[in-house]
Amino acid sequence: MEPILVGYVRRAHGINGAVVVRPLTDDPDGRWFAGAEFASDGNPPVTYTVSEIGPHKDGLLVHFEGVSDRTTAEALRGTSFTIASDDRRELDSQEFWPDDLIGCTVVDEAGEPLGTVDSVKFGAAQDRLAVRTPDGVIEVPFVDAIVPSIDLDARKIVMTPPIGLFPEV
Repeated sequence: MEPILVGYVRRAHGINGAVVVRPLTDDPDGRWFAGAEFASDGNPPVTYTVSEIGPHKDGLLVHFEGVSDRTTAEALRGTSFTIASDDRRELDSQEFWPDDLIGCTVVDEAGEPLGTVDSVKFGAAQDRLAVRTPDGVIEVPFVDAIVPSIDLDARKIVMTPPIGLFPEV
C-alpha cells in the first residue's frame, strides 16, 4: 500500500526550529498532536515526532523533536509527511478514500463504459470525480444523484449523468 500524505512543511517560523505545516487530513486535531510520528518523503524516509503544536494562520505551528534551530527547520521546507494506509480511520459505509477511487471504471446505468476515474477534485460546495474519456477529462459532481453506486471490490462506479455531460456513447 502507498503511504498516505497527511501534511507538508510550508516554511520555517522563528529561530527556535518551529515550522508551519499545512495539514492534509480530514482530522487535523486527531492526526497532528504532541507525540504523533510521521515518515518524511525523503529517501530513505526519516521519522519525525511532534514535540509541540499549535494553531497558525497558515496551518499548524509545529516543533519536531531534534529540530531546534532555524537552519534545521528551513531544511524541512517542502518536506511531506505520510502515514501508513492502515493507520487511517475507519470510514462510514458511504465514505471513500480518494486514492481508492482513482482507476475505477465508470459506467452508466446500462453498464456502458464512460471512462476511468483519473483524480478527485476537492471543492467548497462539492467534490468532483475527474473521469478520463476518449474525448478528454470530464469533471463530474460527486453527489448521490449522479453517482448512486460505488463497488470498490469490482473497481466500478455507476453514474447517472445529466444529458450532455458525457458525449453520446
